[in-house]
Amino acid sequence: MPYKFGGYMGQVLRVDLTKEKSAVEQLPHELVLNYLGGTGFAARILFNELKPGMDPLSPENRLIFATGPLTGTLWTTAGRWAAFAKSPLTGIWGESHSGGFFGPELKYAGYDMLVLHGRAKRPVYLWVDDGTVEILPAKGLWGRNTAETTNLIREQHGDREIEVASIGQAGERFVRFACIMNDYQDTLGRVGLGAVMGSKNLKAVAVRGSQAVKVADDDKFMELVEDAHERVLKQPQAQQMTKYGTPLLVAYKSKIGELPTRNHQTGVFANSDKLDADTIRAKYYAKTRSCFACRIMCKKVNRIPEGKYKGTISGGPEYESIYSLGTNCGVDDFGAVLRANQLCNLYGLDSISAGCVIAWLMECYERGLVTRKQCDGLNLKWGNHDAMMALIEKIAMREGIGDLLAKGSYYAAKSLGKGADLVMHVKKLEISGQDGRTHRSVALTHAISVRGADHLRSLVTVDQLGYEDTAAKRYGKDKLPEICDPYTEKYKAMVVKDAEDTFAIRDSLIVCWYSCGWPPIFWMPDFAAVASAATGIKEFGRLKEMYRIAQRICNLRRAFNVRERLDKRHDSLPKRFTHEPMPDGPGKGQVANLELMLREYYELRGWNRRGIPTKRTLTELGLLDVVRELKRLGRMR
Repeated sequence: MPYKFGGYMGQVLRVDLTKEKSAVEQLPHELVLNYLGGTGFAARILFNELKPGMDPLSPENRLIFATGPLTGTLWTTAGRWAAFAKSPLTGIWGESHSGGFFGPELKYAGYDMLVLHGRAKRPVYLWVDDGTVEILPAKGLWGRNTAETTNLIREQHGDREIEVASIGQAGERFVRFACIMNDYQDTLGRVGLGAVMGSKNLKAVAVRGSQAVKVADDDKFMELVEDAHERVLKQPQAQQMTKYGTPLLVAYKSKIGELPTRNHQTGVFANSDKLDADTIRAKYYAKTRSCFACRIMCKKVNRIPEGKYKGTISGGPEYESIYSLGTNCGVDDFGAVLRANQLCNLYGLDSISAGCVIAWLMECYERGLVTRKQCDGLNLKWGNHDAMMALIEKIAMREGIGDLLAKGSYYAAKSLGKGADLVMHVKKLEISGQDGRTHRSVALTHAISVRGADHLRSLVTVDQLGYEDTAAKRYGKDKLPEICDPYTEKYKAMVVKDAEDTFAIRDSLIVCWYSCGWPPIFWMPDFAAVASAATGIKEFGRLKEMYRIAQRICNLRRAFNVRERLDKRHDSLPKRFTHEPMPDGPGKGQVANLELMLREYYELRGWNRRGIPTKRTLTELGLLDVVRELKRLGRMR
C-alpha cells in the first residue's frame, strides 16, 4: 500500500547488531508533519531513545542514517543524506551530511531511515538489497581502508553500482574524529561517527535498491525542478563552483585576511597562491565529478604530475582540507595537501580535525611545550609535510604520539597537561577554516552551533561577502550598511538565527549547503514550495509552518545538549579569538565580541540568559515532553 505522503518511502529499517536482527517500521505520520525529514527525524529519535550521560561508544548509542523527502528526486542537489549519533569527540549532538549516491540508493531500497544500535559479537557489514536485509561477516574487510572495503564488497556481490558507506582503520580503533566514507571522496565527517560505527563492530553498510521515489504533484514538482536548474545555471557563483569547486575560497579568504594560518595565529598565508583554485586548475586538475542530480558539480579529482607525490590522484581537496592540512600547518605544497587528504579519506579520518590537532601539536612544539622525543623523533616545524604525513598514519593506527592525538585536540591537551589555550575548538570540536575575529557572524555561528565549531549549520554570507542586494531584499534596506559590515555586531544575531532556521529545513529535506551559498540560490520560500509539491502536505507550503518546524528542530537539538549539561558557558570561542587581536591583514586589531550577540540571539530564540529554552518556548512548539524531561533533570525550573 502506497505511503500517505509523497517523497517518502514510508519505512524505517531498525537493526539490532547485538541480536543480529532487523525489523521494518512504518514511518510515523506525526514525525513527518512535525519534523519533515533528515535532521528533524534524528533530533526526535535521539532525544527519545538516548539517556543523558550515556557513553557515545556504548552499544546503547544510536547511529542513524537518514534521508529527506527530496533525497533521490530530480531536485538539484537532492543526492544528500546524513548520519547522526551522540558524538564521541564532543559528548553532545553529533550530525554529519554527505553527498554522493548512497542516500538515494537507501531510498530506492525502500527506506527513509536506517537506525542501528547494539554491538555485533564480531566484525560485520550490513547488506540491504531492496527487501532483503542481511548481517554478514566482515573478517576479510576488517583492517582494510575505505576504498578497499568498497571495492571488495562490490566484487563480492558482483555489482559495481552498489553504494557503500564504510569506515577505515581509524574507525576500527575508535579515533574520536573518525569519519564514514562513501563514493571514495564523500565524507560523513567532523564528529566521530566513524568511531561510533567501529564501536558497533560494523565495518560497512552496503545498499542496492530498485524502487522509485514518487512525489505528490508531478507537474508542479517538475516545474520547480526546471526553474531550480535554470537558476543554478544562471548564477555566476555557481558557475565558478562548477569550474573550481570550493578551493575558489582560498584566494578570497587570503584577500580578506581570513585564511587561518599556523593554528589560527594569523589570517594571512604568504604562499596562498600555491594552493588557490587557479593554480590547482592549471597544474593539477584531472576531472569533475557530480553527486546525484546535481547541476553545480563542485567535486574535483586532481593529479600530481611531478615531485615527491608524483602520480597521486585523488578526489578533492575541498577548501576546508586545504586550510586544515595546508595553511593551518604551514604547508604550501599542494601535492602534500592532496596526499594528506587522500590518506585521511582512506584511513577514515576527518581531515579538518586531523589537520587541526596536528597544527596544535606543531604550535606546542614551537613553544617548547613538547620535545622532539615526545613526538616520536619528528621535527614538527611549521610546513614539514613529511612529519604531517607520519602523524596522520600514527593517528589512524593509534601508534606513539598518534594515540594522544587520536583523542582530539581538547582531550589531547588535557592528557598532556599543557597547551589547553592553544586548542582552537568550540564544545571540543576543532574550528573549521574561518576566523570570528574578522567576521562577527562567524564568531556567533561557531559559538552557538549545536555540534561545536560548525560552518555549515548557520553560516551567514551577507556580511562575509557583502551581498547588499540579498540583505536588502531579505531583511530591509533600513538595515544597510550595518548588516553587511563584518566588524559590527549589529543585526548579526538576527541573520544567524534566520540562517540556522533555514538550514534546519535544508538539512531535513535534505539538499546541499551550496544551494544556500554565495549568495543563496534558494532560501526558505523555495524550500517551502518544493516540500509541498513533493509531499502533498499543504502546510509545508506555508512559510509560517516551515519556520515553526525549523524552530522545533533547533530547540530540540539544543535541549539534547542542555540535557548533557551544556549552557551559555559553552557558547564560547578560544581565548585567541577573544583576547588576541588579529595581527595583520584587513582585520588587523580585531577581536571577537560575543556578549551582545549572544544576548540578542537568546532573546530571539526564546531562551533564558543561560541559553536554555524556556518552558513557554518549548510549550508553544509542542515540546511538552522536553519540558518534563528538563525539569526532571533539574535543567529547568
